[in-house]
Amino acid sequence: MKLGDLTELAARNLREAVLRNSLTTLGIAVGVASLVALLSLGVGLQSLVDRSVARAGLFDIISVRARQSNPFGQPGGGRRPRDASDATPPRPLDDAARKQIAAVPDVLEVNPEVRFTAEARREPLSQLVMVAGMAASSQSSGTLDGMQGHFFSGPDAGEAILQGDLAKRLLDDAQATSSLLGQEITLRFAQRQALPPPSQQVATDAPNQAVGPDEEAMGFSIVPSEKRLLVVGVTPTSDSGGGPVGFNNAGIYLPLAVAEKMQVVQQSDLRDVARTSEAEGTRYAALNVRAASPTAVANIETRVRNMGFATFSLIDVTRNLRTFFAIFDMFLGIFGSLALAVASLGIINTLVMAILERRREIGVLKALGAADRDVRQLFFAEAGVMGLAGGVFGVLLGWAIGRAIQFATLIYLKRQGVTPPNIWSVPWWLVLSAIAFAIIVSLASGIYPASRAAKLDPVEALRYE
Repeated sequence: MKLGDLTELAARNLREAVLRNSLTTLGIAVGVASLVALLSLGVGLQSLVDRSVARAGLFDIISVRARQSNPFGQPGGGRRPRDASDATPPRPLDDAARKQIAAVPDVLEVNPEVRFTAEARREPLSQLVMVAGMAASSQSSGTLDGMQGHFFSGPDAGEAILQGDLAKRLLDDAQATSSLLGQEITLRFAQRQALPPPSQQVATDAPNQAVGPDEEAMGFSIVPSEKRLLVVGVTPTSDSGGGPVGFNNAGIYLPLAVAEKMQVVQQSDLRDVARTSEAEGTRYAALNVRAASPTAVANIETRVRNMGFATFSLIDVTRNLRTFFAIFDMFLGIFGSLALAVASLGIINTLVMAILERRREIGVLKALGAADRDVRQLFFAEAGVMGLAGGVFGVLLGWAIGRAIQFATLIYLKRQGVTPPNIWSVPWWLVLSAIAFAIIVSLASGIYPASRAAKLDPVEALRYE
């Protein structure tokens, strides 16, 4: 049977039972619409997470820390290494390690992570706050999106960028956060001062005791210190939908070089004093490694772990999130496909009823020379047309449902005072996949009716009625 004749016969047969075929097609459309609406929600949520992380510009950042051995008597102290990198002895994160990491291919820069707690004061108000040093390369990151003012004028400038929520706490209620620009705040913090070598400590008791030229200070003392800073930037407040983005958020940002020179006490300092391992030069709590591209992060992490350090990057987080969203989308797809499975039963019912109504027509076709394959193709064509029409209409209906959900979410979040994100997305691959899936389900549903029609005896079919 020619393609033109097959198409004409299929179209004529579909027109003869318009209501029944339309309802069957509508059932397919509802199934496809539920599938598209649910999957578009999952895709939209995944895109929202990816945009939030990518906006921070931290996909190419690796946080490197010294790998800690479990103290004796602590859980896991006797565990066996999990891989080759765990078998590498832990090393101090010092200047030598910093140079070695910087020499790894595709590493653009290696900066120390400086984070500490301090008191920010603007008379008569004060607030405890987390302070972080910010490298010049972080200027283009999403951390400063929507910032009022400007970035630091230089690497050694005594300037600060305030998070919007902190700026509000340092101002009267009637003042805008931008009024802090150009004003000074006082930062009070705990400063680390090195103790003199032991020989110098006992010099008064033993004046004739020699002091070795290579003797180093043993430990440090903690003294309160203050530093005045000029506010040059204020980031958006959290209630405006802005604010810092990333895993190194803080209330105040300082130029990294300034933060290093302040010699603040950090959480790792007391632990370092208890260590007997020697370090070359400065010992760092953590290093932030910037890769040439996100694709190079995995290779750099492997190399750094083999050096004896622990690593962390947002690529690791998003990898786990992608696994979660893949499982989440799979379950959404399963639930969305249930309606399509019900619709497939409607296709089978429609075509089986068509066989009973058209037995004489099938007998005539076979008497005129139509082969079993031709009859089978005729019913497959009818099922495919219903699947195609239902798929296209279902995609449009699913798109409308998704838009309605997005609109309702927008209204609800605005009433809650939250800037509504876009949680809905219908990519082109979802559209094509939904239509193709509808056609495949329809054709699969037409296998039994088509085979049954093809097996009809033409003599018995002509005797029908």
